[in-house]
Amino acid sequence: ILSAEGAFDTKLKGATENGPLGFYETYRHSIGAIQPLANGGEVFGGYRVGRGVFQPWYKERQTNEGGEFKAGLSVPLSRNVGIDKRRAGVRKASLDLAAADPQFRSEVIFTVRAASEAYWQWVAAAAQQRIARQVLDLATTRNDGLEEEVRMGAKALPDLKDNRRSILSREAKLIDTQRKVTQSATKLSIYLRSPDGESRIASIDEVPDFPNPTPPEAAWQISLAQQAIQSRPELRELELAIERIDVEIAEAENDLLPNISAVLVGSQDVGEPTSKKRDKSEFELEAALLVDVPLQRRKAKGKLTSLEAKRAQLTQKRRLSEDKIRTDIAIAFEAVRAAYERVQRTAEARDLSDYMAEVEREKFKVGESD
Repeated sequence: ILSAEGAFDTKLKGATENGPLGFYETYRHSIGAIQPLANGGEVFGGYRVGRGVFQPWYKERQTNEGGEFKAGLSVPLSRNVGIDKRRAGVRKASLDLAAADPQFRSEVIFTVRAASEAYWQWVAAAAQQRIARQVLDLATTRNDGLEEEVRMGAKALPDLKDNRRSILSREAKLIDTQRKVTQSATKLSIYLRSPDGESRIASIDEVPDFPNPTPPEAAWQISLAQQAIQSRPELRELELAIERIDVEIAEAENDLLPNISAVLVGSQDVGEPTSKKRDKSEFELEAALLVDVPLQRRKAKGKLTSLEAKRAQLTQKRRLSEDKIRTDIAIAFEAVRAAYERVQRTAEARDLSDYMAEVEREKFKVGESD
């Protein structure tokens, strides 16, 4: 934006042009400033001094002894009235700045998603470690009972050896789950930070219980799709890109217009007159109407056609992105619904397994099961 606003900077101009040798010895010095206006056109002013012996056909270069002050105003009448290159540059720079926000939000969304996945992988790894430890405890408890039965002659030694093999296998599984907990905690440390911003390793004591899932409602899909369309950064990026194209289209349409400018200039020489006629001592006012336009205007027409096609492309791309978001929401919703049903079925299966385990324990106590 600062760079684009530089197009409105005040420009200081100066020159010194001297002809010290020859029949006509001339010395000319000038300094002035030009200030572009925010609504088009520009104002300008300056001071010049012309001394020496001037050619008869260059008498306008000569000034009175005190020099000449000049000021003027140039106003567009057709092209550059509503927009020009300077104003378009500032507008496009503002849109580029606005485009940084959805890009930033895209990074935030990506980071939050990656951090969430790392977090739940860590929670799941800790749960798997807990299960592995419970399974190992079960085998260890069973081993105590088998040892007693072997001593009493109710079981053969191979049964005890086989259970020992099971214990070793489950110990290996527990070691593997401990590795996964450590690895997932390390991955989580990329996102888990202390108050001063330093990464830290999560403690196993910080692992929460899995939340109880709630059944997904059909209304979620509609509300989430609406929320996503309103807030997804890629849609905002496309909207800003379309707005930027609109600015460029306005520029191209502006270039189709004839360049007509009204110019008003006033000048006043000061000091001793350089001629007896005093022809430079009076205040002078000049008014001009300047016209400049390419007849075919192919450059502007070609640019306008290209920009309109690009705008249509971006509009369709935004529509496609919106449809894709709705599809992604529908797919994700169906995945959540199916996951919820799997959780319910798994919970029922777990209850039945707990029941059968309790039955086996009772049978084990009386020697009817291994």
